[in-house]
Amino acid sequence: MLIGFVVLYLVISIGIGLYAATRVHNARDYITAGQSLPMIVVVAMVFATWFGAETVLGIPATFLDENLGGTISDPFGASLALILFGLLFARPLYRMKLVTLGDFYRERYNRPVEIAMSLAIAASYLGWVSAQVTALGLVFNVLSDGVITAPQGILIGASVVALYTLFGGMWSVALTTFVQMTIIVAGLLWISYLVGSMPEVGGVAPVVAHAFAAGKFEFWPPLEWAAIVTFVAGLLTMGLGSVPQQDVFQRANSSRNETIAVWGTVIGGALYLLFAAVPLYLTYSATLVDPVMTTALLAEDAQRVLPTFVKTHLPLAAQIVFYGALLSVIMSTASGTLLAPSVTISENIIKEMMPRHRLSQKKLLFITRAVVVAFAVLVVLYALWSRESETSIHQMVENAYKVTLATAFVPLVAGIYWKRANSAGAGWSIVLGFATWIAMEFIAPEGVLPPQFWGFFASLAGMVAGSLLSSHKSSPA
Repeated sequence: MLIGFVVLYLVISIGIGLYAATRVHNARDYITAGQSLPMIVVVAMVFATWFGAETVLGIPATFLDENLGGTISDPFGASLALILFGLLFARPLYRMKLVTLGDFYRERYNRPVEIAMSLAIAASYLGWVSAQVTALGLVFNVLSDGVITAPQGILIGASVVALYTLFGGMWSVALTTFVQMTIIVAGLLWISYLVGSMPEVGGVAPVVAHAFAAGKFEFWPPLEWAAIVTFVAGLLTMGLGSVPQQDVFQRANSSRNETIAVWGTVIGGALYLLFAAVPLYLTYSATLVDPVMTTALLAEDAQRVLPTFVKTHLPLAAQIVFYGALLSVIMSTASGTLLAPSVTISENIIKEMMPRHRLSQKKLLFITRAVVVAFAVLVVLYALWSRESETSIHQMVENAYKVTLATAFVPLVAGIYWKRANSAGAGWSIVLGFATWIAMEFIAPEGVLPPQFWGFFASLAGMVAGSLLSSHKSSPA
């Protein structure tokens, strides 16, 4: 019966996505939903897109293995990125009437910068989307008691997400996300109430007290240089590296006006940080209800603790709601993050290579959908490889933003807030940032200062030196 309800939920999600396709008439509708979305839908998209597999499965697993400080990158860094984007970037970018974030790099700098940044942004999504489909594989494996293997679950989950994203685009993301956010919030709050009513748990306060006594609320690093740098790097890799991302821009850019673009993103980011505490509470409660099960799963795969606990200790109705909510968070994130790189590749790379007079909106829409399929295939391959290399969902998400921190963040900030930034500076910023980051991945991958931060500082130096030197050379004597 549980599997039957899950299948029904998947069918309904596909149905909503196909209905959304009726509102898509051209590529702009597909990418921005006609810039017509109200505040509540934008907040829902921002919240539900980031409230994904890593929030329900990855972050709680890290919390159990380490402590609250281990989650500094997500949700703390992720929330910081959303709030920063809303306050500092949403308004100026919305006013530029862009279709993609790659368009900004072309208009502010030049075509080579646009191509380089579009490739970097698209590449950063491979790990993030793969984390979502990896989680879908895990869910189907737990639900079926092993009948469906994790690799088979990855294929099934990726196919469902690709199907409704393929036809509806941003309209599909908006409509399905709004439904999914309702399920997420209501479902997890109700399950938290059920878990809190268990005699072994006794409510929120005893769980917090137990976790505090166990040292799980240790957050700040020791007063040692290496520990402090690692802590700050964890916060800023996602906090800054997630800012130049197409999915964040796309949600703000789909807003009805710039005020919604700003505050929809900020409110969504704040809600994400607050609600990320719910899976932590549920997962830690599992250690009190069934310590034998959680100890065994911690040794095997901490990401399985919460779904296994729900399946073995909660009534059928709660299982249906939980797995519906879990599928909601994963699919809402996966659909949005599958669409973002596909749009970037089609709009900023393929489209600009084709003759304008031969490229109609209908052809561009077809190209974008073809890229969605191609990127979905890459995601499946990367997810299967990551599973073999035992990369956790949390690690996959953390790794996704290294490339954008090292290459894309500085040109974005300088392009908006520094008038002297120019194409030469952007070019040097990208080249030095990328080269330094890759070099340090080989020279000192486990160094005190992470490789992506060497790249970030090199990117900053390249922007300043390149812009000032080129402007000096071009100025009259």
